[in-house]
Amino acid sequence: MTNHDWMRRDLEVLWHPCTQMKDHEQLPVIPIRRGEGVWLEDFDGNRYLDAVSSWWVNVFGHANPRINERIKAQVDQLEHVILAGFSHQPVIELSERLVALTPAGLDRVFYADNGSSCIEVALKMSYHYWRNVGQPEKRRFVTLTNSYHGETVAAMSVGDVALFTETYQGLLLDTLKVPSPDCYLRPEGLGWEAHSRQMFAHMERTLAEHHASVAAVIVEPLIQGATGMRMYHPVYLRLLREACDRYGVHLIHDEIAVGFGRTGTMFACEQAGIRPDFLCLSKALTGGYLPLAACLTTDAVYQAFYDDYHTLRAFLHSHSYTGNPLACAAALATLDIFAQDDIIEVNKPLARRMAEATAHLVDHPHVGEVRQTGMALAIEMTADKARRTPYPWQERRGLAVYQHALSRGALLRPLGNVVYFLPPYVITPEQIDFLAEVASEGIDLATRTSVSVALSDLHPNHRDPG
Repeated sequence: MTNHDWMRRDLEVLWHPCTQMKDHEQLPVIPIRRGEGVWLEDFDGNRYLDAVSSWWVNVFGHANPRINERIKAQVDQLEHVILAGFSHQPVIELSERLVALTPAGLDRVFYADNGSSCIEVALKMSYHYWRNVGQPEKRRFVTLTNSYHGETVAAMSVGDVALFTETYQGLLLDTLKVPSPDCYLRPEGLGWEAHSRQMFAHMERTLAEHHASVAAVIVEPLIQGATGMRMYHPVYLRLLREACDRYGVHLIHDEIAVGFGRTGTMFACEQAGIRPDFLCLSKALTGGYLPLAACLTTDAVYQAFYDDYHTLRAFLHSHSYTGNPLACAAALATLDIFAQDDIIEVNKPLARRMAEATAHLVDHPHVGEVRQTGMALAIEMTADKARRTPYPWQERRGLAVYQHALSRGALLRPLGNVVYFLPPYVITPEQIDFLAEVASEGIDLATRTSVSVALSDLHPNHRDPG
């Protein structure tokens, strides 16, 4: 069976995520036969360096032998058991380790199946908390513009992706949106910290005016991922924690994409020296093997639900595969690798190599910015460098980079005009150099080529998800 054979069968039955399926009349679907380390291999024997960690989940490489062995051992013992009224060794051990690993005071772990579901848990738990403590009027959520928290209904509500919020407006919650501290938009000559401080004034005013009706503020700490890898300074998180305490509002950190070392520390909140009231984790939690999410919260929140059954104060939320033993085993193996291999320190020279390998792009005539936080690096293509005027999203410049990268043996999946590296931590310096070379070539091609498309104003602020 060749790539073509599998693609033909695929297109007869599958509906792929985040995809206009008509694209595949010209753009081949690539069926993957196997993976090893940073590499994916198709049925024709072509290899692709996975520069995006397969949607940001795979931190220790494909078919990692240490994670493989842990899952194999677990599958012979227990594949799954209901977590209501029952428990098992992997979920207990994982919960203990997450409580020990995260900021002090996050003492309770509630499991979900994926990142969007984890956000739903945090939002519902915050809303329900205020109801249980006699403040049911606190029911709204504050979020940042340019944010993304998932694609289930409540998670979409606290996001700011026009394609989603406009299409599904009739389903969404009423939220308060505050201008993002996104440092790409800072005035010339202003540093990241100063800009982030200035932008916090918008949040301060919103909380001062609306705190009586606000349950929680939700943010992606340090990196707003799916909307273009936009980044900001940790001082914003510290100011936000202080304000949430002052106004009696919960703080939810969505570290689904940025947790587990991606920002340079195990968790992004560490860089601000704070503890959120809810910490949402997923993606890299299992090393990219199995879906699992954990919402950590405080004992104060937990106690607001702890009462006699007839009071109906329990948090009645569940997923069929909550705390699945196989996923927990993968997570435990992942945490072992972090601890035994000192990954946070090992990543520091790799992050420096990413910066060095892409430094030349700062002077590219169609690159508005090269920005980096830890093991996440983004290169923003722009039509006008001086004014940072974006290319129209309809031109799909990022798609040209994607197609060139595939031809060179790399999986780069840009976010609209933003080419980014979010590689597995097992990448080598030489492989980083290769990615930088491929990305540079792709950006040259994408920004030289004139693109003729029929423009539409249906979603004027839409960022093509790639």
